[in-house]
Amino acid sequence: MINPLKLFYSSAIAFTVMSACSDNTPFRDLNKNGKLDVYEDSHESVDNRIDDLLKQMTLEEKAGMLFINGTRINSDGSLDDRPGEGMFAFAPIAPKLMTEKYMTHFNVWAVPEKRALATWYNNLQKFAEEKTRLGIPVTIASDPRNAFSNNIFSMTANDFSQWPEQLGFAAIGDEKLMEQHADIARQEYIAVGIREALHPMADLATEPRWPRISGTFGEDAQLSAKLIKAYIKGFQGTTLDSNGVACMTKHFSGGGPQKEGLDPHFEFQKGQVYPGKNFNYHLIPFEAAFEAKTAAIMPYYGVPVDQTNENVAFSFNKDIITGLLRDKYKFDGVVCTDWGLITDAKMGDIVWPARAWGVEKLSEEERVLKVLNAGVDQFGGENCPEHVIKLVKDGKLTEARIDQSVRRLLRQKFELGLFEDPYIDVENAMAVVGKDEFKKAGEDAQRRAITLLKNSAAKGKNILPLEAGKLKIYIKNINPTVAAQYGEVVSKPEQADIAIVRLNTPWYPVETKNFFARGFHHGDLDFKGTQKDSILMLLKTVPTIVDIYLDRPAVIPEISEKAKGLVADFGASDNAVLDVLFGKAKPEGKLPFELPSSMDAVRNQKEDVPYDSKDPLYKFGHGLHY
Repeated sequence: MINPLKLFYSSAIAFTVMSACSDNTPFRDLNKNGKLDVYEDSHESVDNRIDDLLKQMTLEEKAGMLFINGTRINSDGSLDDRPGEGMFAFAPIAPKLMTEKYMTHFNVWAVPEKRALATWYNNLQKFAEEKTRLGIPVTIASDPRNAFSNNIFSMTANDFSQWPEQLGFAAIGDEKLMEQHADIARQEYIAVGIREALHPMADLATEPRWPRISGTFGEDAQLSAKLIKAYIKGFQGTTLDSNGVACMTKHFSGGGPQKEGLDPHFEFQKGQVYPGKNFNYHLIPFEAAFEAKTAAIMPYYGVPVDQTNENVAFSFNKDIITGLLRDKYKFDGVVCTDWGLITDAKMGDIVWPARAWGVEKLSEEERVLKVLNAGVDQFGGENCPEHVIKLVKDGKLTEARIDQSVRRLLRQKFELGLFEDPYIDVENAMAVVGKDEFKKAGEDAQRRAITLLKNSAAKGKNILPLEAGKLKIYIKNINPTVAAQYGEVVSKPEQADIAIVRLNTPWYPVETKNFFARGFHHGDLDFKGTQKDSILMLLKTVPTIVDIYLDRPAVIPEISEKAKGLVADFGASDNAVLDVLFGKAKPEGKLPFELPSSMDAVRNQKEDVPYDSKDPLYKFGHGLHY
């Protein structure tokens, strides 16, 4: 699933929603009128309570639970069906989906500030309790919100503490820090009502051109596995309960080895390939997730070419979902598709095809049936339960099969304590989200993840760390106000003692009318043409320190050769980078993937094999210190 845009909302006036279950009674269940009520025997098993609820649910209510989709949020936290704001105007409001489609799961994209978000969440739970027949509480999910990043999959929000991306934690390699981050993010999520994390990513970055590498832990399966376990423990604890956030680990069975790096969000993808016969290597991080008892799994969009009995995408693939995930790994948690496998998305004159790769000719109804028959429980990014209802009424699908998935989804709600008390304290959200100690921990991690690749020596001394307050510095892509804290900022390179430039890993948009696709970081990894020439000219003019943000493995041999100092970051502020360059903090990172020496080396490596490019510029695990 993706979030290609970010909306900025104004501050809002919030009010406290009082819970109808303010007596702190431990459980609620169905009374004779079909409404959820106080459950007198708190020792009754969850299974029995689920049985009771299933007996009360209609087919329509069961079908609605099998769908999760995004919803727009008003900037004041209200539930009014007013015109949408910005590019998310197309998104429906949750109450409409709850009453018309009987849905009880939603994911949030762009969100307002924390008070409005928390208020909206309480309003939504109050609506579920008072305006729906059974009063089943809502589960809210989200992609990552705590990464300092412009990546479209990282839904940054200034209210939340800001940490490096997953790659940054891989660069640090500290399991305790990983668990600390997840625990802090858990506290912030719970404070605003987010109870399901659509992460972590357990995919491996074995194809360096893949646009989603920044969300991974790099290309090493063992490193990824140990961090995945710590990540899930921080969010879920050792056992998922009312203090936890359910993790939906993705994308089974590993989405990294895309042919030529072309992402299967789009029709121009060329399949997921295994020229190195390395399919099992990509399972290692998921095995760690199973050990950590991940609550849910999301398969990816791609087709695992020639790895199963039919070349169809993962969520349609019974060999993958039932044969591998359910039978071999005995996974009985929720399995949810990635977003948008059933229906096409219409964006003005542009149609974004459903990611029904391998089954494009099937109807929407037939796709739904194939997904359910494969063993999946829930449809991400969709709200078409009418297909499920029709399949059952036509005798093509049994209600018992639907019950199997609904049972898993209800169990997760019970485990999270949503039936016990779904509400949050808005004032607590104001205190917890982005609290000073959380923000400091995130900023410290940004610094620790910075990776020193090159540190040239002159007159018997390395150029880094620089001496603060004594240098004239020329800057590029850095805030001048921030830079002025470290030295005298000058306007021309010729006036400077040192230049400091921040770069991003290159990418080149795929030619397509789909503006979402154009925002993905596809294509070559090297600088070209005038952009490259201008960088090299600066490096020739003045001694230069280069910081490059690595959301993919950049190909930078000439820049590396000419730069006096070279560091990499994985999501870091200007202050974080400059603190490291001027010795106020030390670089601790090690590369979580190799940096290839040329694009030819990239093209000749195997998509499914780690660290296999010829003569890499910097090897996996490289990182200097001072």
